Amino acid sequence: MFRKFALKNKRTIRLSKSSLSFREQKAIEKVIKNEFLGMGNYVKQFEDSLTNFFKRDAVCVVNGTAALHLALQACGLKKGDEVLVQSITYLASFQAISALGAIPIACDVNLNSLTLDVKDARQKITSRTKAIMPVHYGGSVGEYDEIYELAKKFNLRVIEDAAHAFGTINKNQFVGSIGDIVCFSFDGIKNITSGEGGCIVSSDKKILERIKDLRLLGVINDSEARYSGKRSWEFDVKEQGWRYHMSDLMAAIGIIQLSKIKKFSQKRQKLAKRYDEILSKNPYISLFKKDYDKVVPHIYPILLNKDIKRQELQEFLIHKGIQTGIHYKPNHHLTYYKSKNKLPNTEAIHERILTLPLHYDLSLRDIKYISNSINNFFDLFKKDK
Repeated sequence: MFRKFALKNKRTIRLSKSSLSFREQKAIEKVIKNEFLGMGNYVKQFEDSLTNFFKRDAVCVVNGTAALHLALQACGLKKGDEVLVQSITYLASFQAISALGAIPIACDVNLNSLTLDVKDARQKITSRTKAIMPVHYGGSVGEYDEIYELAKKFNLRVIEDAAHAFGTINKNQFVGSIGDIVCFSFDGIKNITSGEGGCIVSSDKKILERIKDLRLLGVINDSEARYSGKRSWEFDVKEQGWRYHMSDLMAAIGIIQLSKIKKFSQKRQKLAKRYDEILSKNPYISLFKKDYDKVVPHIYPILLNKDIKRQELQEFLIHKGIQTGIHYKPNHHLTYYKSKNKLPNTEAIHERILTLPLHYDLSLRDIKYISNSINNFFDLFKKDK
């Protein structure tokens, strides 16, 4: 029905993107000039900056998946252990668990936030359950207190997948400032980026010290040498490690990005509020209620009514120069993670989720154009009915 209309917007409004400036370029140039690109003093500087930001220790790694993997290993998880995690999350959450030979147990989501449904997770606890991995979907922490109460009752470690939530405020502190073990991603489209990269934040110093070794192939106490541009030539290894350390190139970008977190956060919140303002009047979609004075959204998903064909709306928006996404296909539908677990909320909504563009370089005018285009689609939809 939309093909008869001329394309109004010649440029493409991207779903997500990095936002970089000359400052990141200059930082990279300094690292290159030093002719040392691996893990060195810049990584230490970035870790120190993150530690100051969270008011507790942070350890940097090569990406968010590695952060989750190492956190689980450092907690002693092994083959056959079970980890509770929502099915609607990026594949990385499940892969980090199965990489250890542990078993991700697919759980349902809360319909209001698309975060972990604690009631469902509780029903899936067995004698093999060793950890719970709440995913802060879209920047929301969900049933945070209930998750920790559940973990305390059943003696579970909590590994927070906070890849979407850098900058979000929880209990008057930044996500990562409290909680058991909190993992972040700094890939190219996250709230801040280091090109790739991630970090683990915790008050458990034994866990963090173990992670420091594990990220460097298990070489004991190699981090301190690397920080000063050296390597350990006489060393010992006591367990399986991985090449998961961050490079100075990544850290140089991350240092600059972290200094921009306030303006990045405020812009994302402002854009999300504008979406809410315009789209809340549309009877064909539902919005996820979030307090954008506290939540810093990584993505902006909407929920389409049952009688709406998502693909038709996506094609219409592409025709208007607007990219969209789907966050995410449920992991228990994937061949490798097939599960017979009943997840009624997940099954009811996963084909109705649509993610709209959200990144720092969008303007309020862009949000108005995107929102009005969606409303125009539904005006056509009403006429066709």
